[in-house]
Amino acid sequence: MAKILHLETKITGPTNNIITARPIEFRRSFWDTTHFIQMGRASSKGLERHRKEAHNKGGAAFGQIPPHHLLTGGMDSTIRALFIHREDEQKMREIYYFVGLVDCMINQVNPLLRTDIIRDMYRKVFKMREDLKIHWHGNISQILLPIDSVLFDENEYKAMVSKAGTMKELYKTIKDGTDEMFDIISLEYVFYCPSAGRNH
Repeated sequence: MAKILHLETKITGPTNNIITARPIEFRRSFWDTTHFIQMGRASSKGLERHRKEAHNKGGAAFGQIPPHHLLTGGMDSTIRALFIHREDEQKMREIYYFVGLVDCMINQVNPLLRTDIIRDMYRKVFKMREDLKIHWHGNISQILLPIDSVLFDENEYKAMVSKAGTMKELYKTIKDGTDEMFDIISLEYVFYCPSAGRNH
């Protein structure tokens, strides 16, 4: 759930905090956080404008961070994998497709996955996991990154996944869906890195 973080701090450090602008915009956070934060692009622009104004005034304090998603649990591992490959869009899309496959297995939204056919997906997923070197820790009930409902219809996506009649169709539906999600995430969101991200 998006929330507002109240902040008692001063604006310090360089005004340019961009790590990468494309394909996904990652920025260094200017507050203490141990998790990645996902923020709408419009909110991020307002925050950055405010930050630069405060910096020009000598680091004046301000009160809160705009509404955002704190990426914890399985989402933390997902965004960290994307961050590692932040300059390779093809690899990032492959990672997000893999995340979509694992999400489908976790939730078993397609009847095919309640049969022996699931072994085919297991083989595919385990091979991709070794190739991509992605591992989740802790709660993995949600591993896809959050997207506001006005931008992406999650229920429609799940319905299409559930209706796929063959594994080939299922894989294509997930690939098309995760590519669309990736496009939306790239266009509509900015990601602020944990404090440790300053050293990357």
